[in-house]
Amino acid sequence: MSRPPDSRSQDLGPAPITFRKATEADRAAVETLQRAAYERNRTLLGVEPLPLQADYAEIFRTMEVWLAEERDQLRGVLILQARADDLLIWSIAAAPGAQRQGLGQIMLDAADVRADQLGRDVIRLYTGSVLAQLIGWYHRHGYQVESEEDIGDRHITHMVKQLIRRQS
Repeated sequence: MSRPPDSRSQDLGPAPITFRKATEADRAAVETLQRAAYERNRTLLGVEPLPLQADYAEIFRTMEVWLAEERDQLRGVLILQARADDLLIWSIAAAPGAQRQGLGQIMLDAADVRADQLGRDVIRLYTGSVLAQLIGWYHRHGYQVESEEDIGDRHITHMVKQLIRRQS
């Protein structure tokens, strides 16, 4: 197979994911993505997912909201809460069209980087206990079940990941 005389080597792979901190102007887009991303979980849980019950004005005031963008298109949202002894992944959500393409792994990696930047050795998260496939996915990415909790209308599984700090 011969190449056209003008051909050049080109990267035709997917555009890289970039992260930026959300601003208040992004709030409506974040809420829309969260609703779409958590729709499947609503059916599996049988109740409204906790991220869909949140006051996003409060989330934007008290947590770090990171946007995962590809070619300036919102593909995912990572919401982090820096606490005294750990970093909590409060929400990790990929747009339905971006699911099952590795974006979740990229966002988990971004949380690792942010924990390191903040000097945290531990990352925690929680998810619905009935979401066994999701618990398994987190486990494959280094998270261990820490505890389970009954919070009335649902059971949640708390998970933890111990980071290995880089030597400076």
